[in-house]
Amino acid sequence: MNVYEISDAAGLLSGNTYPGRGIMVGMTPDAANCAIAYFIMGRSSNSRNRIFEYTDSGIITKAFDESKLEDPSLIIYAPVRMLDNNIIVTNGDQTDTIYDCIKSGKSFEDALRTREFEPDPPNFTPRISSIVTFDNDKFSYKMSILKSADENGGACSRYFYEYEAIAGLGHFIHTYNCDGDPIPTFTGEPERIGMCDDIDTFTDTLWNSLNADNKISLYVCYRRLDGTDIQTRIINKHEQE
Repeated sequence: MNVYEISDAAGLLSGNTYPGRGIMVGMTPDAANCAIAYFIMGRSSNSRNRIFEYTDSGIITKAFDESKLEDPSLIIYAPVRMLDNNIIVTNGDQTDTIYDCIKSGKSFEDALRTREFEPDPPNFTPRISSIVTFDNDKFSYKMSILKSADENGGACSRYFYEYEAIAGLGHFIHTYNCDGDPIPTFTGEPERIGMCDDIDTFTDTLWNSLNADNKISLYVCYRRLDGTDIQTRIINKHEQE
C-alpha cells in the first residue's frame, strides 16, 4: 500500500452512492489558490428538501419548500463561516461553536471537545469539521471527525488532523463510508485527493460525480493565497429541476 497515493475525487464519489456529507480542502496544482468544497446528500424527504444560500460570511442551508419542512434541528445550519483569516466548514451547527471559540481566543480543538456526534440513532451521524487558516501567502488546515465509539452511542471518539498545504494535494472527509442500514460511519484518515486549478471544472466534476438520486447541494470556494480574490459556486439540485 502506497501511503502517498493520491486518489481522484471524482472516482471516489462516482463509485459511492452515499458518502453522506463531505468536506474537501487543498491547494490547487498551480499553488495559487486554496480550494474548498462542501456537499450534502440525503435519503429522506426532509433532508432532500434543502438548498444552499449565501450569507454575508459564508452560506446557510434552508428549506427549499418551507411548507414541507419537518424537524430542522439537524438539517438547518451554517456550513461555512468566515472569520478574520479563517474559513470554517462543517456539517452541522458546530460551525457556530468553532466560530465563537476562535473569536474568544480558543482553538478548533477546544470547540469540538465540547461537541459530539449527532443524536440520530441508529446512524449516530459523525460531525465532520475543517478550518483553513491563512498566513501571508500560505495556509494550513485542520480536519476533525466526532463519531460514536460504539453502536449504542455510549461514548464519543474525537479525531483531529492537521495539514500543511501542498500544491495539487487535498484531503477529503465524509460522514459515511457508503450506503447501508444503519449507515456505516467513515473510517480511517481523510482521503488524499488531487485538486484542480479551475473552479468551474472542479465544481462540475464533483457535482456530476455525486449520485444523481441522493445529491442535494454543492458549495465550492477558491481563495487566492495572496488574498486578492475569492470565487465561489453553489449548485442546488432543486434549482436545476
